[in-house]
Amino acid sequence: MVDVTGEAAELLRSLTEANGPVMFHQSGGCCDGSAPMCYPDGDFLLGDADVHIGDLDIGLDRAVPVWMSKSQYEYWSHTHITIDVVKGRGAGFSLEAPYGVRFLIRSRLLTDEEFAARS
Repeated sequence: MVDVTGEAAELLRSLTEANGPVMFHQSGGCCDGSAPMCYPDGDFLLGDADVHIGDLDIGLDRAVPVWMSKSQYEYWSHTHITIDVVKGRGAGFSLEAPYGVRFLIRSRLLTDEEFAARS
């Protein structure tokens, strides 16, 4: 399960206006630790080792797809993920980097009902 805060959705609308449709891929721990990386849709090459974990409704015609590697998903599959934004510089590869903010993941364990519903 994946969600987005209001502040992060606002930034995503701005990034979409400036760059066209965007996507997220949850980084597996390289340059910026483990962080949600925002790219123009299609700029990050996806493959069989990636899992589509959901879409973020940010109030535009097109939702923002969120992806994660299968191996990392095994660790996160029991959590509800919320993408948020905070002040500070994150990875240079993500679209928000020049704006002095960075996306981050906030998570909580799924309830029993949520866990059963995802299967």
